[in-house]
Amino acid sequence: MILEMKVPSPGESIKEVEIATWLVKDGDYVEKDQAIAEVDSDKATLELPAEMSGVITLKAEEGDTVAVGAVVCLIDTDAAKPAGDAAAAPAAEAPKAEAPKAEAPKAEAPKAEVKAEAPAATSYAAGTPSPAARKILDEKNIAPATVSGTGKGGRITKDDAVNAVPSMGTPTGGSRGTERTKLSMLRRKVAERLVSAKNETAMLTTFNEVNMTPINQIRNEYKDAFKAKHGGLGLGFMSFFTKAVTRALELYPDVNSMMDGDYKIAYDFADISIAVSGPKGLMVPVVRNAELLTFRGIEAEIKRLALRARDGQITVDDMTGGTFTITNGGVFGSMLSTPIINPPQSGILGMHNIIERPIAVNGKVEIHPMMYVALSYDHRIIDGRESVGFLVAVKEALENPVELLMNGDAKRALEL
Repeated sequence: MILEMKVPSPGESIKEVEIATWLVKDGDYVEKDQAIAEVDSDKATLELPAEMSGVITLKAEEGDTVAVGAVVCLIDTDAAKPAGDAAAAPAAEAPKAEAPKAEAPKAEAPKAEVKAEAPAATSYAAGTPSPAARKILDEKNIAPATVSGTGKGGRITKDDAVNAVPSMGTPTGGSRGTERTKLSMLRRKVAERLVSAKNETAMLTTFNEVNMTPINQIRNEYKDAFKAKHGGLGLGFMSFFTKAVTRALELYPDVNSMMDGDYKIAYDFADISIAVSGPKGLMVPVVRNAELLTFRGIEAEIKRLALRARDGQITVDDMTGGTFTITNGGVFGSMLSTPIINPPQSGILGMHNIIERPIAVNGKVEIHPMMYVALSYDHRIIDGRESVGFLVAVKEALENPVELLMNGDAKRALEL
């Protein structure tokens, strides 16, 4: 029986996908549920599993864009699975096939005499490099025409090539290769959305800085106990920032809304998109109802989504429906940036690296770990008062986390 494998629908709004990589070759025997291809949609990269066992015939090439429901391969389910030693027999016979090669040197002997007489019958034009000279000139990326030969008849010798100097002002010796690679459908969609966000929103960015000393003190005091109590789960910065954001969204609900034509859609919940870097590029999985989660709940959900993104298992459903985004460029060393809004959302918070800097504290200069934070927002729907107030609320919560994020009891908030 010949089974036609069709492209499944990755999501409700997705009409086509791109064959990113075939994980098998035409004519291979595949097992049921074996991953046979990776397909890109405009939202995620998904694996395509074999529906049955059998010999596969590919009907699309890597890079092809195919409609959802289209046939991409055939599986002959009646084909027998190759025996385990089928490939071993040819390998065992290989040495026999190589035996005649041992006589090859005898056939080459007469050619050596012909080559020995060649120089006497050959004349070289002026400027012709010897083989050794040509190799040196190629390594220096110097054209033979630019070198004066001192050999017989003006031939370029090895010494001429060694002494040759590249002409001034012309870079030589380095690689100048280029490579043209088609962007994945996911990457093309990300690019399209970023350009759209810049062109179709009134995007503005406001900045502030956060003294990270209080959070560092809490993490240093409780991170070991938190990890031991919660099965190896780490106490990172993202749970503090997520809690600070959900609190600020309650205080400034316009930041937790979005434009829909002439209407504003406001949300009474906070689905926080967390930008992560995966093997296929930028992914933005969503932590649902983050305002209801504890520190442990946020850390567990972020870890789960990050692992799915890393392993290429993230789905469209994991990345849709966010109301606000947090991105952390600080993990890559970014000191300051203006993050781009993740449409149709109206706001995105950018975290950056933590650097010890001198600041004034109660009239004295002290060294503290400081982080710049940036809020990019859509000025069509969010005014300066809301944007600046939101970022100040985030700063206040991060600099006073026990009181504003933990109800005055850090151990209870961390479920220790």
